[in-house]
Amino acid sequence: MSALGLLPRLTSMTEELPVQRVEVDFVGTPPVRAVERASGVSEVEVDGATLRCLVLGSFQPFLEALRGHEVISLTSTSTSLRRSRRRRPSPDAMAADPTTERG
Repeated sequence: MSALGLLPRLTSMTEELPVQRVEVDFVGTPPVRAVERASGVSEVEVDGATLRCLVLGSFQPFLEALRGHEVISLTSTSTSLRRSRRRRPSPDAMAADPTTERG
């Protein structure tokens, strides 16, 4: 079988990988750079000791990035790439634009 015959199958496998929206609370500073470098991790955001991101596929690289840092809580929610890319406007943006829906 040629490599070209495998391409559609590989593409469909990628589309089926689970996507998780993750929120982690740490004691101290989150390991932002290690998490950003982890395979399958994107959209990393930090708010104080809380880190939020998306994890596509295996959690192992993400968990390895947390090694050595004390985690208080970890929440993971299944999501879709389409839904996760939609962002709510920041409170500053909503205040500046009176037509922005709040909710």
